[in-house]
Formats: sequence, structure tokens, C-alpha cells
Amino acid sequence: MTGATPGDGTDDSDTDGGTDALLADRRERLSAFLDREGLDAVWFGKPNSFAWLTGGRNVVDRDADVGVAAAGYLPERGFVVITDNIEAERLADEEVPRAFDVESTPWYESSLASAVAAATPGSGAADFDVPGLDTVDAGRLRRPLSQEDVERYRALGRDVAAAVERVAVELRPDDTEHEVAAGLRVALETREIESPVVLVGGAERAQSYRHFTPSRAELGSYALLAVTAERGGRYASATRAVAFEDAPDWLEDRHHAAMRVEATAMEATREATREGGTAGDVFDAIAGAYDDLGEAGEWRKHHQGGAAGFSGREWIATPGGDERVEAPMAYAYNPTVRGAKSEDTVLVTDDGVEVLTRTGEWPTRTVSSCDGPFTVERHAVRRLGGE
Repeated sequence: MTGATPGDGTDDSDTDGGTDALLADRRERLSAFLDREGLDAVWFGKPNSFAWLTGGRNVVDRDADVGVAAAGYLPERGFVVITDNIEAERLADEEVPRAFDVESTPWYESSLASAVAAATPGSGAADFDVPGLDTVDAGRLRRPLSQEDVERYRALGRDVAAAVERVAVELRPDDTEHEVAAGLRVALETREIESPVVLVGGAERAQSYRHFTPSRAELGSYALLAVTAERGGRYASATRAVAFEDAPDWLEDRHHAAMRVEATAMEATREATREGGTAGDVFDAIAGAYDDLGEAGEWRKHHQGGAAGFSGREWIATPGGDERVEAPMAYAYNPTVRGAKSEDTVLVTDDGVEVLTRTGEWPTRTVSSCDGPFTVERHAVRRLGGE
């Protein structure tokens, strides 16, 4: 196995003090995990967890569950990346911080799993199938967010909102959903943001389906644009609604109802972090909000979102869900009400709730939760063509 000289990496470099803070956080979490489990090494080959540990990408084939490299932590050696000779130099130069030793094996001699097994002294765990190693729940290790994660999340949220809003304000009723989706992907890509989920629903399809994957249909009288986007392993989701001159009269009311359900979810999340609550507690508040607003059972037609982070949803709020609600953590709830939808990614801390996917340039409306005095600024329907 040979080594490559690490470079600066893309998202993180040794000249960035944030990288040092990020790796100190990862080292502390992984050291505690290894001590607790009595292990000598832990490895991450799935793209979101590789990005969590390194700040870089191990993806060549986007359809693959496991990337072309695995990042690990070994107390005796520190941070290590294992890959093949095809990828080693590029990863060292462009993807991972200098703190990582990048080691490679000839592509024709060893699989990634075999190379990781050979590099593991004693016992270990991995988030993908490696002979002789235990399985690690990487999602549990990624939560809650570190302070450096929070700062990078804020930048991601602003950029995602800016990309979506830039496209949204230029829409016309005769645009097709496919055309709008292409514009969203370009706007995100120019900000170095991947777009695993891009949904565009015109007036007809937004009323018919909760997941309006883009089609050749024209937008018509209104449109919903929804994305889940990723940069540096972190995911942010946002939806914007635009209305044209002949938009249906009910759109504003239903959108307002969705915003109030979302506000209720935010308040319930904040309370759960204070009281040791669970995802099931948040779900109960969401279902109750639908009842209060005269939309009983509407939650059955679409999941309501949950914790975000290094996955589009680290967990989803479900009846009886036992996942712990934590802070600081990102959350993205996405209630729908019969053709309307409200969604943003927010940061919940001990101090309150902060909307991350915002630019300050989209019209907002102050809405209250259904359970208490909590209020929050939510993104309203934006009217185009007659403003």
C-alpha cells in the first residue's frame, strides 16, 4: 500500500482554522466511540459520512452506495484515507485536508473493503460491509452539529435560498417544469452545490402529487419549487411558492395553514430539546396542528420531515418515533395542505430557532404555532406578473 502527499482539500485546508476545529470535534467523538466499543479503528465509505469526516467527496459514480475511498480514524495513527491508485493523488490534492494520510492500493489487486480490512489493526467498525469489521451507525455519531458545522450550514442555507429564489422570480406560466428544474440545477451548481432532489410542480400536478418530479407540463397559474441540496456533506431543503395573476383563491389560505403546521413543528422541536423529547413528540404536535386547522389526516398524505444534517433527513418524525431531538441541530419540516407546501431548513439551538435557508429578499409573513405563543417569519407565496 502506497501513500500520497495530502494537499489542501476543497472545502477544508490546514490554513483554515475552521478545519482544525472541525477535526478536533471529529477526533473527540470518534475517540469516545472507540473507547466505548473497545475498537481500534472506525471507517466511513458512504459519501455523506466520508464528507462529515473529511469535508471532501469520495464520489465518482453517483449511483453507488459506497464511494471510491474510505476515511478512517485510528488512535495510533490519526486520520487516514484508503483508496486505489486511480484516485489517491486527486483526493490528496483536492478533497481531503492535510491531516489525512492518503494511502492507495493498485486498482487491480484489492477492493476497497479488502484494503480497509488490511489497514485495520485489531478490531474495527465501518459504515459499509468490510469483512471482519463491525457495523457503525454513522448517523448517531454525526449528531448534534459542531459549532463549525453550524457556521458552514449558515453559508449553505443562504446559498441554497439564493439559488432557488433567483430562478423563482423569473418564472412565467408557460415555462415547463423540466425547464425550471434545469434552471434550479444550474443555479445550485454554480454555487458548488449538488442537487439530489429537485421538484417542480405546476398548478395541476402540485395539486395531484406530493412529490411532483418535473415533467413537460407547463406551470400554469402557480408553481411550487422544492429542493434538497448538498455541499460539504451537509443538506439543506427549501420550497418556494409563486403565483401568477390567475392563481386560485385558496392558495394563500392553504399555504398559510402549511406555514402554521411548520411553525408548530419548530416550537415542538425546541421544546423537545429542552425536555429530552423524541421525534414522536414532535409528530404528535404536527398531527394536532393539522386537526386544529381543520385539515385532520392531511399528514397521512406526505411525510412531515425531521432532522437534517449529513443526510437529507437524519430521521423523519413518525408516530411513536424514539429518535432523540437534539441541539444544535438542523431540522427541515415540510407540511403540505392540498396543493400548498411550506419548507425551510432551520437551526435549533438552546437560544431558539434560526431560519437558515433565507436571503431576506423574499416576502415573508409572521405566523404563530398552534400550541403556544411561538412565532416565526415564514416565506409567503410570491406573486409574479401583477406585482
